Amino acid sequence: MAITYVCGDFLEFQESLKKMREMDDKIIYALNTSIPTESFKGQVDATGTCKGLFRQIQEAHSQREEAIKRCIIVAADRVKVLREERDNKRDDMAIDKSFKAEQRKLRLLQSELNVEDIVKERTLKAFTERCRLFFKPDSL
Repeated sequence: MAITYVCGDFLEFQESLKKMREMDDKIIYALNTSIPTESFKGQVDATGTCKGLFRQIQEAHSQREEAIKRCIIVAADRVKVLREERDNKRDDMAIDKSFKAEQRKLRLLQSELNVEDIVKERTLKAFTERCRLFFKPDSL
């Protein structure tokens, strides 16, 4: 799923991330429906399925991380500009308010990187538990 970089509105950005995390939220279901039990082992290519699923997981994780980092850069640049404006116009309350709001947004975006690490860890743990007999990726 491609993300639109709506970095200006944090809640909208967070909603986009939520949609992008659906695969991670449903990883157990995806594994249960695609990896065979012992009795159906011969009917499904578990190695191919695990490889494909791992590729999808990696792609989703890198897209989200890229989106978060891109928005962090946008917010950090905006904070820098607003800081300069605020330093030049110390009495302008609107600039001060915008500066503080952008700082808050930057902190929230940075915390999303921590959330992303937790989501990745949980997903990869579930993947490893179910696919370890069929596929062992190099990057784990």
